[in-house]
Formats: sequence, structure tokens, C-alpha cells
Amino acid sequence: MRQRWLVIMVKEPLPGRVKTRLGQEIGMVQAARWFRRQSLSLIGRLDDPRWQIVLAVTPDRAGMMSRVWPESVARVPQGQGDLGDRMGRLLRSMPPGSVCVIGADIPGITRAHIARAFAALGRADTVFGPAEDGGYWLVGLKRSRAVPPDLFQGVRWSSAHALSDTLKTLAGMSSRQVDVLADVDTKADLLRVSRGDTPPKA
Repeated sequence: MRQRWLVIMVKEPLPGRVKTRLGQEIGMVQAARWFRRQSLSLIGRLDDPRWQIVLAVTPDRAGMMSRVWPESVARVPQGQGDLGDRMGRLLRSMPPGSVCVIGADIPGITRAHIARAFAALGRADTVFGPAEDGGYWLVGLKRSRAVPPDLFQGVRWSSAHALSDTLKTLAGMSSRQVDVLADVDTKADLLRVSRGDTPPKA
């Protein structure tokens, strides 16, 4: 079986630097604490022998030296640029094998979700985990062919067009979609997660 890499994008959980939309409603300190707890829980929950977890950290220097993240989990810096620049760099630079990239602010992710995403890469060049808001919580590439140079170019991030825009940059690569999940950006999102409400499956 080809090596599988699960890259989790994390930001140093400092008040006013992470989950600021949520922080405007519940306070920056509380939002940062939530993100820290959520991220650490996710990292532990997704540990699985079927794939290798790598943390993509930002800010680069602080993230690589941080004591927040488990020392046993490999880290790489996200680097500069917008979300597309950073994800593209991660997808191109990981060692050989299939790669899935996720954010750390999606409480509903389980190992079963990740397993389905990697399984989809057995039948397609790319896989996406759609989000309710038109974005996506996961992007994965089989990498049996070169990553398109224009991947993620012109994508309207943080909008209802993020997934549809990204699909237009795939340069003819086949694609599949897996489960629909929701991230936490607002107090309403947080309350829904605490109630256990979940979006429908794809």
C-alpha cells in the first residue's frame, strides 16, 4: 500500500490570532482556548496506523518551536501566502504517497471520515470533503501525476464559491467527494456542535 499522509493545518492558539470571528462573539481568550482543545483532541483522535500525521504549523518559527503540539508528531511550516498558496505547497512538498489536508477547526472529523477520503483516492485523482458553506474541510490528491501548477489559483476563499472555484483548477483531474462536515466560525456553530447537530452526509 502506498504511503498515506494526513496533514493537519494548525495555528498557534494565541488570543486575537486564531478564530477571530468566533472571538468577536465569545471573547478572544475563550476562542483561543477552544481552538487549542479542539486541535489537540483532533490530533489524538485521528492517530491511526493507516496514515502518517504531519502538522503544518503557523506562524512558521513559533509553530515549529511550540510546546502546544505533541512532540511525537512531525511538523512542517505552512510558509507564506494565502490558503491556496500554503495548501499547494504542502501538497507538492510531502514525501511520495497520497496526501489529504484538513483544518483543525472541524470537530466532527473521525478516523472513518479520513479512511473514506483515502479510499476515494483509489478511484480518483483528487478528493474533497465539502463544507456546508460552500467551502471544504478536506482536500486530497493521489499524486500519481504532477500537481497542476494552477491548482487553487483564483479561488474565492471564505466564500460559498471556494469548492466550485477549486474544482475549476483541477486541469482535467478526476475528483470524488466524501462527507459534508461543518467547521466552527461563529457562536452559533459552536452551539450546534455542543448539541451534537450534524450536517447530512454527501
